[in-house]
Amino acid sequence: MAVRKFKPVTPGQRNKVISAFDDITCKTPYKPLLEPIKKSGGRNNQGKMTMRYIGGGHKRMYRVIDFHRTKDECKATVMTIEYDPNRSARIALVQYEDGVKKYIIAPNGLKVGQVIASGAGVAPEVGNALPLSEIPLGTLVHNIELRPGQGAAMARSAGTYAQLAAREGNHAILRLPSGETRMVLVSCRATVGTVSNPDHNLESHGKAGRRRWLGRRPRNRGVVMNPVDHPMGGGEGRASGGHPRSRKGLPAKGYKTRNPKATSNKFIIERRKK
Repeated sequence: MAVRKFKPVTPGQRNKVISAFDDITCKTPYKPLLEPIKKSGGRNNQGKMTMRYIGGGHKRMYRVIDFHRTKDECKATVMTIEYDPNRSARIALVQYEDGVKKYIIAPNGLKVGQVIASGAGVAPEVGNALPLSEIPLGTLVHNIELRPGQGAAMARSAGTYAQLAAREGNHAILRLPSGETRMVLVSCRATVGTVSNPDHNLESHGKAGRRRWLGRRPRNRGVVMNPVDHPMGGGEGRASGGHPRSRKGLPAKGYKTRNPKATSNKFIIERRKK
């Protein structure tokens, strides 16, 4: 997988860097696994805007992803590697031995025709999902459950992975993509390997129109507003805005918003890096 850079024939192509899509093997999705997405435009049930800078964008269909990987009785064969407009990673359509088809998050290096499996006693190979108790230490994993049977919750975006550092009793110690080190029950499942499309962070939209296609409207800074609109607004000339804070006055850039009494604190060994 690589990225494409363009000759500056137009202003929008001057800084445009997009994926080469050379890993995609199918252009049309599998229709039985599609669901409609209703866009809100940032409005609530009263029609009032509660989230700014949201609206427009290309019409999408949701691809139903199997984050649980609980079909342990039979193996699956990879049919296609596809693009998913709802996430940064690639997805793979797999067909089980009983004929059932499902979408999964495609690991990096997964090929069409490859056979994958899930459950206890499965070999710790790329694409296989198994409990953390059976994965060798030092292995890179993704699609990690927080609670047994909950479904994958961590390390799901493009190029991410966590490393299984140690096991202590009923808990496994994982080093997460954020730099956080935390404990997870060894009965939770994870998929071996790293998430596909690792070059996603190298992409550049090149023009504002590509942001609009994704449903993101123009975002203006609080410093340029009036005092009635934002705590950082007002002042003569180009004022810096003082201490950075949100529209509702909550300090930003270093202010800790995590609840010190959160029940999950006991599972976090080392907090994420700033």
